[in-house]
Amino acid sequence: MDTLTVTQSLLIALWVAAVMSRWLGGGATLTLRFSPLMTGLVVGIIMGDVPQAMIVTAALQMIYMGVFSPGGSMPAEPSIAAAIAVPVALLGNLKPEAAIAVAVPVGLLGSYLYQLRFFINTFLGKYTDKAVEDLNSKAITRSVILYPTLASFLLFVPLVFIALYFGAPVIADVITALEGTVIIHILEVVGGGLAAIGIATTIYVIGRKDYLVFFFLAYFMSVVLKSLEITMVTYAIFGLLIALIFVQSQKGKAVSVSNNQSSPTPMDDDDDDYDDGF
Repeated sequence: MDTLTVTQSLLIALWVAAVMSRWLGGGATLTLRFSPLMTGLVVGIIMGDVPQAMIVTAALQMIYMGVFSPGGSMPAEPSIAAAIAVPVALLGNLKPEAAIAVAVPVGLLGSYLYQLRFFINTFLGKYTDKAVEDLNSKAITRSVILYPTLASFLLFVPLVFIALYFGAPVIADVITALEGTVIIHILEVVGGGLAAIGIATTIYVIGRKDYLVFFFLAYFMSVVLKSLEITMVTYAIFGLLIALIFVQSQKGKAVSVSNNQSSPTPMDDDDDDYDDGF
């Protein structure tokens, strides 16, 4: 059984820490945190197997499609889940469904780790208070950006490194030993069900009945055109064209409504007549 090297484990741990510390920028880091796709790509590059890593990550993405955070911690951390589940899947040659069953508990544990980050930041808040009292802009920058980032790296890097270097090979060995048993079958069934739940959650979050037709269109297109072995890139092009057509049609309606609303109401000529007393 192959294992992760020290360098591979450290690089993946540094990536996770960068994402979880939001060091890469506010909006960009939030997107990376919510979606395991980029983490899966990074893991694939580091482990030298991008195609299989993306296959596994695509399955993980489906269960986290409806995951978002208006603020604070989330019930699961997709980035941490992908950072552990993808290496386990690559080391153990697991099917994506089995990798999902590994990712879910890891993601739940990752949420507790993120809450610990909040707890640590409460102690760093006193430096911000002191900097504000002194009206020291440089100290405020250090206390708001530098100190929390360093604390996050000190928290996530060692724990993720240990989980990868020591834990991932063990999990992969155990799952490989159980291959062909009913336990693996259960994991695959559960993993497939979780993916379906993720898609259903996304549809529920969107919550607009007039958009459901696009989901049905995509499903039946994939079924009808399955024999043609059309790639995902082709489907993406079809989706982009359909979206552009829909947006253009809506713009036409909006312009028509706007013109109707802005048309001046004809005034009665009698309203302009007045008696000036002469």
